[in-house]
Amino acid sequence: MTSANTAPSPERKKHLRKLMAAGLVGASIEWYDFFIYGTAAALVFGTIFFPDASPLTATLLSFSTFWAGFVARPLGGLVFGHIGDRIGRKPALVTCLILVGGSTVGIGLLPTAAQIGVAAPILLVTLRFLQGIAVGGQWGGVILLLTESAMPGRRGQAGTFGQMGVPFGLILGTVAFLVVGLTVPSEAFVAWGWRIPFLASALLLPIVLFIQTRVEDSPEYQQLKQAADSSRAKVVRAPIREAITTHWRRILLGAGILGSSNAVFYIGVAGVLDYGTRELGMSRDSLLIASLAASAFGVAAIYWAGSASDRIGRKPLMIVGAAAMALWAFPYFWLINTESLFWVFVAVAIGGVASSLVYGPYAAYLAELFQPNVRYSAASIAYQLPAIVISGGTPFLMTALLAATGTTLAVSGYMALVALISLTCVLLSPETHQRAGTTATPSPATT
Repeated sequence: MTSANTAPSPERKKHLRKLMAAGLVGASIEWYDFFIYGTAAALVFGTIFFPDASPLTATLLSFSTFWAGFVARPLGGLVFGHIGDRIGRKPALVTCLILVGGSTVGIGLLPTAAQIGVAAPILLVTLRFLQGIAVGGQWGGVILLLTESAMPGRRGQAGTFGQMGVPFGLILGTVAFLVVGLTVPSEAFVAWGWRIPFLASALLLPIVLFIQTRVEDSPEYQQLKQAADSSRAKVVRAPIREAITTHWRRILLGAGILGSSNAVFYIGVAGVLDYGTRELGMSRDSLLIASLAASAFGVAAIYWAGSASDRIGRKPLMIVGAAAMALWAFPYFWLINTESLFWVFVAVAIGGVASSLVYGPYAAYLAELFQPNVRYSAASIAYQLPAIVISGGTPFLMTALLAATGTTLAVSGYMALVALISLTCVLLSPETHQRAGTTATPSPATT
C-alpha cells in the first residue's frame, strides 16, 4: 500500500475529511439495517414467526434466522470482492448499500405467520440472507476506500471511520427500538411497532446513496486500473482464486483474530438481551439503555485503538485486547447475574472496550496484509469467515448452552476459548505497521 511522502494539499485534506464522513455514515446505516434484525429476533420474531413453538424453541428458531445473515456474509465477500478488485471499490459498495436497504424495508413489510403461514419465516430467512450478502460485500469497500486514500501514517485512524459504523449502527438501532418501545404499548409493539425501525431504512437509504455517489474511488485502485489499461498486467483476472491460493494462510489467521471480538460483541448485543429478559426478568428497555451506553464506550475505544496503532503498531493492541477478553469472560457473567443494571452495563462496556482493541486496528491491518489487486477479495473473506460460526452462531449457542447446563459458566468458557484462539492467531501473524508510508503488501512467496 503506497502513499506519497509529501504533505497533502488543502484540497486533498478536504477530500479525505469528506471521505471519512461518507465512510462513517454509510457504514453506520448499513450496520443499523443489519443489527435491528438481531434486536427484533431477540424481542418479537419468535412470537410472530414461530407462534406454535415453545418460548425456548421459538427463541432458538428466531436466532437461527438471525444466523442466516451471517452464513450469507462470506458469499457477499466473495461476490463483491471480485467486483471490487475487478471493477472498483466504489461500484461494489454502492450496490451493497442498495441491496441491504431494499431487503431491510422488505422485512418491515413482511406478513406474519398468522397471516401467510410457513411462507412468512421462509421469506424472512430469504430477506435476511440478502441482507447478509450485502453486508458481506460492504465492509471491504468501506475500509479500502478509507485506508487506501489515507495520508501517510494515518491508515489506522482512517480505518476506524468504517469500524465505528458498527457501534454507531447499533446505537441508531437501539435508539429506534427504544423510541418505539417507549411510545407504543406492548401489544402494539408486537403487532406492528417492531416494523418501524425497518421501514425507516427507506428514508435513510437515499441520504447514504447521495453521499456515496459523490465520493471518488481510492487513488491506489485508480493507479492500479491505469497501469492495467496500459499493460494489462496488474488487475488479476480471478482475484478470488488468486487470494485463496496465494494468501490462504493470512486469510485464516485474519479470520481467527476477529473471532473473539465478534463473540463478545454479539453476546452483548443479542445474547444478553434475550438472557436478561427471559431468564433474569429484567426490563427490555433498561437492557437496551445499558447496551446503548456501552456502545458509546465502544465508539471511543475503536477510534483510540485505531489511531494508537499508527504509532505503536497493530499487533500490540490486538494482543492486549484478545488477552483482556479471555480474562474478562468469567467476571462478565458474574456481573450480569447480579441483575443490577449498573453491573450489566459495566460487564458489557468493559467487554466492548477489550473487543475494540482488536477491532479498531483491524481494518488497517487487513488492508496492509494483502496486495492491492486481491485486497478486496482477501480482506473480505478474512473478515466474513468468522461470521458463519462466531457472529451468527454465538446467540444461538449461548441460548443452547444455557438450556443444556442451566448456568452461564459454559458461555464464559466459550468466550475464553475463542479469545485464546484469537490471541494465538495474532501472535502467529506478521506486524504490518513498519511498512506504513512505503508498502505493506507482502509478496506471494511470503504468505
